Amino acid sequence: MGTRLGQLVERLGGQLMGDANLEVDGIAPLADASASHISFLSNSKLRAQALQSQAAALIVSAADQAFISAGFSGALIVTNNPYVYFARAAQYFESLTALVPQPGVHASAVVAEDAQVAASAHIGARVVIESGAVIGENVVIDAGCYIGREAVIGAETHLFANVTFHAKCVIGQRGIIHSGAVIGTDGFGFANEGGVYIKIPQTGRVVIGDDVDIGANTTIDRGALADTIIEDGVKLDNQIQIGHNCHIGAHTAMAGCVGVAGSARIGKYCTFGGAAMVLGHLTIVDKVHVGSGSMVSRSILEPGQYTGFYPLAKNSEWEKSAVIVRNLSTMRDKIRALEKTIKTLTNQDEKTL
Repeated sequence: MGTRLGQLVERLGGQLMGDANLEVDGIAPLADASASHISFLSNSKLRAQALQSQAAALIVSAADQAFISAGFSGALIVTNNPYVYFARAAQYFESLTALVPQPGVHASAVVAEDAQVAASAHIGARVVIESGAVIGENVVIDAGCYIGREAVIGAETHLFANVTFHAKCVIGQRGIIHSGAVIGTDGFGFANEGGVYIKIPQTGRVVIGDDVDIGANTTIDRGALADTIIEDGVKLDNQIQIGHNCHIGAHTAMAGCVGVAGSARIGKYCTFGGAAMVLGHLTIVDKVHVGSGSMVSRSILEPGQYTGFYPLAKNSEWEKSAVIVRNLSTMRDKIRALEKTIKTLTNQDEKTL
């Protein structure tokens, strides 16, 4: 299905430089785009590649527009943030061909009599919805999902196949939970009595805000007493672990395999690279950015970029460095002894003079 550039700009904004009646039927990367595609330039380092693109039109910033105009024969859409514009354009093109699930409850689904399921919701095959659960308007619950008792799924939220959403947990509107995610598992809470672990009941909930994305096989533990909180707009990648009683601030994003231990409190607009780890009971303020593979072992009380991993090296070089690190304490003692000796000798020289 083709879309006129003029129609796209009317919908998404931006300044069009070129033929408003030119039709495009999709969006593609610079190197792959053909004459039926629109593409985008979000990194000025790729200007040369953009000039070689076969795309019918390019989404560019004002800073890149003059350079691209001089050598690109296609149309341009000038906008403040080409990458965001690309995202919205991609959403639009996807919507043109998306299959919209039909409202209704599949015959093989098991829905408790006192569960509240909106007539506009889609409940897929072999879904189980327990007593007292509330399913909002236009919710999509794909095949094999489990919704626990008194759980609440907000309007227009989509649970992909085989999501487990445990009792009394809540998610707001327009959420996305991908396959294999488990929301509301017991937190890792045990008391030690003479070497024997005594389980602490996990009676809190997981409360998730609006517009939250949760990746495949991600796990969010329910609180021990209070709730685990995931605020509006949080984006969690695949295979992330969020421990019990954590509080994740609005619009924070975490890449794959991040682990957050229990009772950590993370601020708004933070980012965490893949495999970053956060120890429990720590506080991280707003707008903190943690690099991939970093270990956060103390609270971070000042916004900024933080990195905590040792640079990759050849194994032989790493082993030499490890030996030095192990001997740092001894080296420190020797340096202090040398400093004392130098100070003593200096004082003696001064007295002699």
